[in-house]
Amino acid sequence: MRKRFTLEEYKEGVLAGDRTKLSQAITLAESALESDLALASDLVQELLPYTGKSIRIGITGVPGVGKSTFIEAFGKLLLEQGKSVAVLAVDPSSKKSKGSILGDKTRMENLASDNRAFIRPSPTGTTLGGVSSKTREAMLLCEAAGFDVILIETVGVGQSETTVKGMVDFFLLLMLSGAGDELQGIKKGIMEMADGLVIHKADGDNLANAKKAKSTYSNALHLFPLAENNWSPPVLIASSLTKEGLIEIWEMVQQYTDQMQSSGFWESNRAEQRLNWLDENLQFLLGKFFLEHEQVQEMLCQNRNRVENGELSPLSLARDLITTFFNSTKN
Repeated sequence: MRKRFTLEEYKEGVLAGDRTKLSQAITLAESALESDLALASDLVQELLPYTGKSIRIGITGVPGVGKSTFIEAFGKLLLEQGKSVAVLAVDPSSKKSKGSILGDKTRMENLASDNRAFIRPSPTGTTLGGVSSKTREAMLLCEAAGFDVILIETVGVGQSETTVKGMVDFFLLLMLSGAGDELQGIKKGIMEMADGLVIHKADGDNLANAKKAKSTYSNALHLFPLAENNWSPPVLIASSLTKEGLIEIWEMVQQYTDQMQSSGFWESNRAEQRLNWLDENLQFLLGKFFLEHEQVQEMLCQNRNRVENGELSPLSLARDLITTFFNSTKN
């Protein structure tokens, strides 16, 4: 059985950059056990003063766009620039088995072998938005461990990826060219959220298509209203195979960082994200408390089949459950 550390042991280990303690601290944060939830909460609170100095980059794109390949190549570039890198790679969970493959370390073998990099795969569980429900906590733990850049790879589930936008400083959207009419790939919702777009796999016979796609997307972005931070998302092309375009992506992120910090948007955005995190935790804890309530569980068990068979409206049962819950808490 894995040794359970004390709060002080976890804290000292994370601050010292101990990869084993950091991994176990993230596992603690992801645990559903009540005792682990309490300890993880205390740990994050203790480490909060040591966070906030990293650049947080969310990376998304449709399956097959090459997110893991890009992150490995981009991560190695950042190491060459003297940065330490943590990668939080989120694997989709099966709705049937509830399990995940968690194979991102094997897909980023070269990056994982560098002691300046840390790769942590996590399951999405039932969380929407392409990220784990505990990605925020994992991100803060990595920051406390001293990593300069945090890369968050999402599962690429499409327009529901607003969650990752709400926890990062820079949101990077990877796109493909040569897969039909590029305009068909424009999803207004997710493109409006992106701080930068990269036409990936721009090499070999696909280079010409990538350049054409860059022009198409650049023209399309001019039709969108300017973001509240007055930043116009650049469209770049890059290849993780040839490494072309990677340095330009990092320069784009640095330019964005400088502009947002000087304008005050950087901190105001993070402040809003912290409030959103509060709302998410309130909803999670209230839902957990509600569903674990004895009378609610009993009433659900008795009436679930009636809903399944169409005898009882889901809305009616939900309202009755809420009424039962609140009546019991009054006593």
